[in-house]
Amino acid sequence: MTDTDRPVRGATAWARYRRMRQVLDAAVARDLERECDLSLPDYEVLAAMDDLGDQCIRVGALADRMGWAHSRLSRQLGRMQRRGLIDREPCDLDGRGDDVVFTAAGTSALHAAARIHGDAVGRHFADALSERQLEALADIAQSIDDHHATAPDARPSRRTRDAG
Repeated sequence: MTDTDRPVRGATAWARYRRMRQVLDAAVARDLERECDLSLPDYEVLAAMDDLGDQCIRVGALADRMGWAHSRLSRQLGRMQRRGLIDREPCDLDGRGDDVVFTAAGTSALHAAARIHGDAVGRHFADALSERQLEALADIAQSIDDHHATAPDARPSRRTRDAG
């Protein structure tokens, strides 16, 4: 293949990647909803909160961690708060923003969902790939992360984050 084929190969790889993500996200979301009544965004927020490990998490820090726009996260947090999974409290440090905190129901839901999520990722993703393919995909993901970590426009625009 020549360098002139590269744009076509790139477009084909991108389309296959997007389709793979759609299929996998839908499969994992179905399992989470069926088994523990959580949406995939619910799980992603709870897991990101857990990863941050703080008792009180600033909404802005959580949005940055997830790569979501503040407005998108705020809407998701509102839905989760109405369901009793999280709570928002005024920040004790400066009083200017809200902290997001786990409720007992949110902690319980995360623990139940983590097992379901892990099983779903194994069944729908890892089990479909050889060890060599898993290593190659991990290497590819690292290359993309490294590329964007050093790029001048590494932080997504508000419009891009809202679309995700």
